[in-house]
Amino acid sequence: MSRRETDLRNPARSPLLLAGLAVLALGACSQPIAAPDTQTGPNPVLPEPNQYLLPPMKTAASEPWKANELPTAGADLRVQPFARDLIHPRSVLVLPNGDVLVAESDGPKPPVNRPKDVVMGLIQAHAKSAGPKAPNRITLLRDTNGDGIADQRFVFLDKLHSPFGMALVGGDLYIADTDALIHYHYTTGATKITEPGTKLTDLPGGPIDHHWTKSLVASPDGSKLYVGVGSNSNITENGMEAEHERAAIWEIDRASGAHRLYAEGTRNPVGLTFEPTTNVLWTVVNERDELGPNLVPDYLTSVRDGGFYGWPYSYWGQHVDPRVKPQRPDLVARAIVPDYGLSSHVAPLGIAFSTGGAMPARYRSGAFIGEHGSWDRDPMNGYKVIYVPFVNGRPAGKPIDVLTGFLTGGNTAHGRPVGLAIDRQGALLVADDLANAVWRVSGSSQR
Repeated sequence: MSRRETDLRNPARSPLLLAGLAVLALGACSQPIAAPDTQTGPNPVLPEPNQYLLPPMKTAASEPWKANELPTAGADLRVQPFARDLIHPRSVLVLPNGDVLVAESDGPKPPVNRPKDVVMGLIQAHAKSAGPKAPNRITLLRDTNGDGIADQRFVFLDKLHSPFGMALVGGDLYIADTDALIHYHYTTGATKITEPGTKLTDLPGGPIDHHWTKSLVASPDGSKLYVGVGSNSNITENGMEAEHERAAIWEIDRASGAHRLYAEGTRNPVGLTFEPTTNVLWTVVNERDELGPNLVPDYLTSVRDGGFYGWPYSYWGQHVDPRVKPQRPDLVARAIVPDYGLSSHVAPLGIAFSTGGAMPARYRSGAFIGEHGSWDRDPMNGYKVIYVPFVNGRPAGKPIDVLTGFLTGGNTAHGRPVGLAIDRQGALLVADDLANAVWRVSGSSQR
């Protein structure tokens, strides 16, 4: 077999083929670019969809922050590094004593099913910083003197399988690995768990595990656990059998491990939390790709028990996705319109409702959202943390920038926000999986 034949069978070894695919993937888009602020709020602008043989793809090159550089905090806010030199921190959980758990993780290696998967993998790899492989562990960070900087760290749990979601109910700690929900016994002040965990229930995993992150939150009364399970594809290209009980939010009985589908049609519900004044479940959802730079807006929404949110058959209510065959008009007819658009391809991966007094008044009643940033839009979108004001438990007003500066020059990323949490003082913690840091945001006059 000639080298040329080998290269064509293995695209990763063929520079000419890769260059050609990249040109196709980065080709000009015929859809005009909408201003992001036209797609935020309850009524986002929704243009006609485009369809592509190979969709446009563009992601930012990664470049580490310099030693003295920080993200840019919004009005009346300050930011400082709570912890640096982590390895791919993805989510954070604040324990009652103030300790902070951080999931340092990445997903299992996905199978390559189509030529497009090769292109997507190469382009998305371009956005990741060089460095050690994610350890798939939980690290405990402790601030012993209250200055807003962690001065102790411990390996709390290790040898996990792509952990992401974390929840604590009393002395029961739950970790959502990519394929199972695991229970551990926790003692206040512990810096390491050595006892093996117990599986509460399986979660949808491989061999295809397209959206591997499993977000997790406990109900206010502690009786139920809610898990966000993303779809196994962009738009069912791996077949509907691969989507069994995916693109859904699971409700799991904490006592028995039995589960039911609490809501469906949510393509990738990565962040889950309860609004503190109403105890209503809210989520942020990553919507589908490859319909153009302005479709489909990612969104923030309350979650209705038994609700269907459109994926894969429709988006934003009854807007039918022309790529899905056969269609389900019965499901489209009852698809729920999300509460609040976040603009297209911002990739929201974290949500936390504001509590406590460490924030100025304008940030004390609403939702913080971490936007990981686009990989398939030019100009790029997201790459920041925003705040959506709430009144009477509902979004009310345009989003406010809380942390920016992650993206410079339009094509260079220094950081990418992921999971969020509120610490014991009411300050915001932001996991940044590109800068390998956890940032702490508080009022400019407070620690």
